Amino acid sequence: MSITITQDVFGSAKDPFTKKDTAIHRFTFCNDNNMSVQVITLGATITSIIVPDGAGNTDDVVCGFDNVEGYQASNNPYFGATVGRVANRVGFGKFILNCEEINVSKNWNDRHQLHGGFIGFDKVHWTASIHDNQTVVMSHVSEDGHEGYPGKVAAIVVFQLTEENEFRVCFSATTTKPTPINLTNHSYFNLAGHNAGSQQLYEHLIKIKADKITVTDSDSIPTGEFMDVDGTPYDLRTLGKLGPRLQKLRALGYDDNFCVTLDHGNTLTTIAKVSHPKSGRWMEVATDQPGVQFYTSNFMPDPAKNEAPIIGKEGAKYFKHGALCLETQKYPDAVNHENFPSIILNPKETYTHEVIYRFGACKEV
Repeated sequence: MSITITQDVFGSAKDPFTKKDTAIHRFTFCNDNNMSVQVITLGATITSIIVPDGAGNTDDVVCGFDNVEGYQASNNPYFGATVGRVANRVGFGKFILNCEEINVSKNWNDRHQLHGGFIGFDKVHWTASIHDNQTVVMSHVSEDGHEGYPGKVAAIVVFQLTEENEFRVCFSATTTKPTPINLTNHSYFNLAGHNAGSQQLYEHLIKIKADKITVTDSDSIPTGEFMDVDGTPYDLRTLGKLGPRLQKLRALGYDDNFCVTLDHGNTLTTIAKVSHPKSGRWMEVATDQPGVQFYTSNFMPDPAKNEAPIIGKEGAKYFKHGALCLETQKYPDAVNHENFPSIILNPKETYTHEVIYRFGACKEV
């Protein structure tokens, strides 16, 4: 068995810093199991994951776009992107670091920061190369003061496909000054196919290895409190159908940080499993991070409100609850809560984060 990696040009786009048009490169991984993955240098983004079902038929199981323009559109909800410097929320766009108040950009309702600000890691043009015909390594240098954050940060994302149908994403970063770092990948999955919609997503079974979530306010900003999932719709510790679980929620859907239970020593742990019985496809998510943001695309266009869909790959129409995200990371707004795992990176330290998306299929019983 062997892995192949090929490179081509996906398109071109204006670099947000140099303002010059530059090529956006695409890398295609293939293994001998009819699995393939594509990533592009715009946002270090996963654009496609094609895997076989129980009958051997292949389909793309992540939402995305056919061209650069789609990924740059204002209605792109971070499909497949690498998100940073700080994924998720920074409440009121400020925090105290070493006795100094740091104010960062407020790109969410002019109140909070979401996913790194106006020009987060999802919007930059990453430098990329193929290493040893096994991995694609993408790098980006974020200058001191960008979006209000201190320190010049050098970030690296390593992508790798294995013969065991695992797609591995490894993040790392260093800094010249103390600064918060919390990276994630923001892929949207539907194991029935990226264009299968909400009805098939409701048929998915899901399990998350977490006994509590972080409590949030009406703006989805953590309060610093935790809630035990026992006896609530947030108890996903056993495999169960997503649709009925969504019906029990009083919210629009899941958009919550689950505090996962890592194996001894906080080592790489399988923290979630998703399956789609009709197709037979399943996915496991393994990580070394203490949290996972489970999101069910609640803010994608709502057909019940006659909202126009997001037009994706091959003309697919993406609507509310059409896909789910499992964003491994440290807790949201950790910079403002001393009782959360710290996301502060200091000079001479290296931030690391690994996530593995493991795919398989079984015949419908």
